[in-house]
Amino acid sequence: MRLHVDQRHERVLELVRERGGLRVSELAAELGVSAVTLRRDVEALAARGRVQRLHGAVVWPGDTAAEVRERSEGAEGVVIGMIVPTTGHIFSDIVRGAREAVAAQGGRLVLGVSGYVDAEDPVQAEHLLSGGAQGLLAAPSWFGGVPENGQEKWLLEHDVPAVLVERLAPPGNPAAVLDRVRTDRAHGAAVAVGHFAGLGHRRITAVLQEGPHAAQITAGYQAAVRALGLDVDKGAPTVREHGDYEAGVDYLVEAVKKRRVTAALVHSDEDAIVLVPRLQACGIRVPDDLALIAYEDEVAGLSDVPLTAVAPPTRAVGELSARLLLERLAERRSGREPGPRQHLDLLPELRIRSSCGGEPIAE
Repeated sequence: MRLHVDQRHERVLELVRERGGLRVSELAAELGVSAVTLRRDVEALAARGRVQRLHGAVVWPGDTAAEVRERSEGAEGVVIGMIVPTTGHIFSDIVRGAREAVAAQGGRLVLGVSGYVDAEDPVQAEHLLSGGAQGLLAAPSWFGGVPENGQEKWLLEHDVPAVLVERLAPPGNPAAVLDRVRTDRAHGAAVAVGHFAGLGHRRITAVLQEGPHAAQITAGYQAAVRALGLDVDKGAPTVREHGDYEAGVDYLVEAVKKRRVTAALVHSDEDAIVLVPRLQACGIRVPDDLALIAYEDEVAGLSDVPLTAVAPPTRAVGELSARLLLERLAERRSGREPGPRQHLDLLPELRIRSSCGGEPIAE
């Protein structure tokens, strides 16, 4: 929906007030109008003393050229390299969030893709840095989400700031000194278990896909089950190879029919969508016989039975990672003392749909 001219003016003032200084092209893109239209808006606002034009930027009245340069031009021309294992799944939104954050400060994001091949990470880093990248956002192809046997060395060999994205270097590992931004997947698993418990489920299990996030989800699941005093299902959580749907179905069928399990957390939502009709073919209905919560929420709402899902804040992960890296680069340019390194864990949210039902389970 197009904004009325007065609404556009208010939005321009809001953005300039928040960010201190913006280019006309950036404002036009953000508001979804042409540069010509936005220039007219800026001229009208400037005539009333609400904003001022300075060095091609729209700034708050009274800002000096030095302040504008520091805030609005500090990242001008900066090139950020980003290494991801894939551009699909959660990383599509993470990359989008990072790209928008870099572009908002006049910089450019350049992408390298490792394809989940560990040896490709340093190759992509070298390529990006030789092409002019001044810092790195890195989601390395660490199978368990943490480095093993020196997998982190390439990250520390280059004299550029780096931020880990959706990865963890544990205490004692050399890469633990790096900034990082990730989803607190343990918290998300605990929220899912808590939702099941709130509906009256006492026997809960989890079927997880092996990979970088399995350990976090496992830790959250186990902690919540213990804290809530729930029954621990035999072998739970079970971690399966990617694509091994038959093993997941066999495990859940036995858990429901032989051990009276009534709820399951499934990672990922793609796996959950595959499992639902296979479970139904085995006489297990969702949510009547088994409540399901999926983890990731990329396509969970599109399932035949819309799936309640744990949704990581993927775009925010990309955006905050990029902002943190841009701040590190600004510190270098200005000669400021670097601020403390940051380990940021963002909390996912639970999106309620149909796959858990709504009535408490009878004891």
